[in-house]
Amino acid sequence: MSAAGAGVGGRRWARLSRLVSFSATHRLHSKCLSNEENLKLYGKCNNPNGHGHNYKVVVTVHGEIDPVTGMVMNMTDLKEYMEEAIMKPLDHKNLDLDVPYFADTVSTTENVAVYIWENLQKFLPMGVLYKVKVYETDNNVVVYKGE
Repeated sequence: MSAAGAGVGGRRWARLSRLVSFSATHRLHSKCLSNEENLKLYGKCNNPNGHGHNYKVVVTVHGEIDPVTGMVMNMTDLKEYMEEAIMKPLDHKNLDLDVPYFADTVSTTENVAVYIWENLQKFLPMGVLYKVKVYETDNNVVVYKGE
C-alpha cells in the first residue's frame, strides 16, 4: 500500500460494520451428555426452563470502495440481509425449540455466531462477509470469521 493509502492500482479497500440486537432464550444442553454431565458443564445455563439474553451482533463486510458510489456495500442492503438472516429467525425465539438448526446443535454463542455466518452467506456475494461478532453479554463475546 502506498503512502496515500491506496491499494494496488489506486483501489481502496474498507470494512463496513452494522450492529443489530435481538432477544432470545435457550438452554445449554448437549444430547451427547447425561443430565448430570450437562449440569456440571453448563451450570445454571442448563436450567430446564432455559434463560434469556439480549444479544448484540456486529456484522462486518469488506471490499473495494466503489469509485462511483463511494461504498463497499449499500448499508440499506446490508440492513435487509441482516433482518432476513438474523432478526427474523432469532429475535424473540427459543433457539432450541424454534430454530431447526439448534435441534441437534448446542445453542452456545459460538454456534449462534456460526449460524448467523451461514445464514448471511446466503444473501451476500461470495467473499464479502468478513466477521460476525456476537455479544451474549457485555462480558461474553464470540468472533467468527468462517474458519
